[in-house]
Amino acid sequence: QVQLVESGGGLVQAGGSLRLLCVGSGRTCSSYAMGWFRQAPGKEREFVAAISAGGAVTYYGDSVKGRFTISRDNAKNTVYLQMNNLIPEDTAVYYCAVGSGPARTVITGTVSYWGQGTQVTVSS
Repeated sequence: QVQLVESGGGLVQAGGSLRLLCVGSGRTCSSYAMGWFRQAPGKEREFVAAISAGGAVTYYGDSVKGRFTISRDNAKNTVYLQMNNLIPEDTAVYYCAVGSGPARTVITGTVSYWGQGTQVTVSS
């Protein structure tokens, strides 16, 4: 069993930055791909970013490419999402997830565990 706890969300003005953290506990996540997703009110959950177990391979959703960066520190069982140049359309609840297979399968939502989410609100 894995527990994931996200933090780092909040209210920020457009053009600003936030860094989200996801800390895993209960079992090490270092052997698994990890990902970030988001869900805005009235919309379906959307893939944001994924990273391989070793951290060498990353994938991004088209709407965040060039602005967001996913990284991980396996010694701390932590995955990060650095978000720069935020826009109001980035407003959503952001969820961390543990992949069930390679990082590329996280893109389609093939995950084993979800965190509880952290709210990100970008004002215009």
